[in-house]
Amino acid sequence: MPEMHDVKTAGVKLTWDDFVRFPDDGHRHELIDGAHIVTPSPVLRHQRVVLAISASIWVYLQAHPLGEVYGSPVDVIFSNHDVVEPDITYVSHERAKTLEPSSWIKGAPSLVVEVASPSTRKRDLTVKLRLYERFGVDEYWFVDADAGTVTVFRRDGAVYGPPVTVGPGTNEMITTPLLPGFELALSVALGADSPR
Repeated sequence: MPEMHDVKTAGVKLTWDDFVRFPDDGHRHELIDGAHIVTPSPVLRHQRVVLAISASIWVYLQAHPLGEVYGSPVDVIFSNHDVVEPDITYVSHERAKTLEPSSWIKGAPSLVVEVASPSTRKRDLTVKLRLYERFGVDEYWFVDADAGTVTVFRRDGAVYGPPVTVGPGTNEMITTPLLPGFELALSVALGADSPR
């Protein structure tokens, strides 16, 4: 898979106005601190994992209408210089009341999920982790299908507390206080129960 890259802009920070002019070319375009980040479209395994998790949350929300779940691409606008497309985004109805009215998600979602790929793994665990923490995302799940783990970063005051990793040898169920009673088996979260 091709590596992602920053599109250099000679020290100029790009803004939302620049972002809306990026090409609709099948790649993921994001702005982080004004830098244009481009990643290739995801591979099939990645998409199976995204679908398995988002479908599980969607089914839960049909019985417990607490909010809405969105798959990528959906723009999450944190600031004029920070626009990302998480793989999965959940916004509770309570959180939605605090967001700026928009055709996109303008403010911090309740939960974001990023599924690791070779070209995004490092950024997901550094730059994006700090971005989600700084802008007030309540919970961030980092799914690493290669390692067979889901790492959960949950807000504890102004920052994320120590991460909790669900993986082989743990109880292998992912839960969240954002979705009371929701349980997601690790095998489902990793797309292992879906056809190849």
